[in-house]
Amino acid sequence: MNFDVIIIGAGSMGMAAGYFLAKSGKKTLLLDSFNPPHNKGSHHGETRIIRHAYAEGEEYVPFVLRAQELWTDLEQATGKQLFLQTGVLNVGEEGSEFIRNIISSSEKYSLPLDIMNAEEVYQRWPGITLPGDYVGCFEPASGILKSEECIQAYKELAESHGATILTNSRVQDISVLADRVIIKTDEETFYSDALVVSAGSWSGELLSTMLDLDLPLTAVRKTFAWFDADENSYNHEQFPAFNFETPEGIYYGFPSTDGCGLKVGRHDGGDEINPDESMQEFGEVAGDKEDLRQFLNGYLPEIQQLKYGKICMYPMIPDEKFIIDLHPKYPNIAIAAGFSGHGFKFSSAVGQALSNLIISGKNDIDLSHFSLKRF
Repeated sequence: MNFDVIIIGAGSMGMAAGYFLAKSGKKTLLLDSFNPPHNKGSHHGETRIIRHAYAEGEEYVPFVLRAQELWTDLEQATGKQLFLQTGVLNVGEEGSEFIRNIISSSEKYSLPLDIMNAEEVYQRWPGITLPGDYVGCFEPASGILKSEECIQAYKELAESHGATILTNSRVQDISVLADRVIIKTDEETFYSDALVVSAGSWSGELLSTMLDLDLPLTAVRKTFAWFDADENSYNHEQFPAFNFETPEGIYYGFPSTDGCGLKVGRHDGGDEINPDESMQEFGEVAGDKEDLRQFLNGYLPEIQQLKYGKICMYPMIPDEKFIIDLHPKYPNIAIAAGFSGHGFKFSSAVGQALSNLIISGKNDIDLSHFSLKRF
């Protein structure tokens, strides 16, 4: 079968790209080894934070602001509530690079930001206890995305615009002949003018074995868990999503939505894994529960009783900056990879960017920071 564009990996980035390409009139095929949304991707776990005053660098801010606009567009197109404006509280040592970057990003782009000392944080959210030299930077316009529902929404829209989505269909071979791409799965062969690779934790192997592009991409096992919490104090209308930089690690969390409890995870750390091998479930690795509990004991001591935990995978790259670029040898192949655990919030804008790269090779958002040239 012939298509204008084939997308390998129909998760966060791929599904959004499928929508934008199909909406533009491209005959689009999305292939995925599983059935998105699923528990093999970094989107697993119901919710993701979207922050605007970005601690990872000012270069991300225009991109995340575009993503926020596109999430609003998605809500309007589907009639679904996908974003909860809970605000996001960023916490760290006063004067740290983490805090400085948040403040400088907010100043440069005129983003609303409330800066509070430890006592002021406690007065506003009594469940949070901070050391005296910590500060809180609260972003009132930020919040939570319902990650799995976002993917489902893009899936429905992509199909409504004529996209074909084949699930449980693993790619076995890719051939590039002049301006044509040939994709072989277990059961079929497909032809297209262009290709998008957005295969998450499988991108590294796929690119190296089939597209002659070796990148330092790895997969890391990550854990997160829900804890019992007083719904009167920790519900999403009263309590913010949060991001803490501590000496023990970087932790993030979510208020209780629909009575699910307080959700907490750790951003850094994790064990490198083979994505094709089954991961140990939450609690089967020493330290899964204890790591989260020690964070809660130090900063949210009212939260104690574990409800349940889950696992997902981060596709990591050493500098933790994204890859969004055209293949250096094949200008009809776009790549989105290495989102390193902080990419989901951008996926609406990444999908639009991938569509633009395939259609025109250009973007109105600066993607130079995410270029393959740095390798």
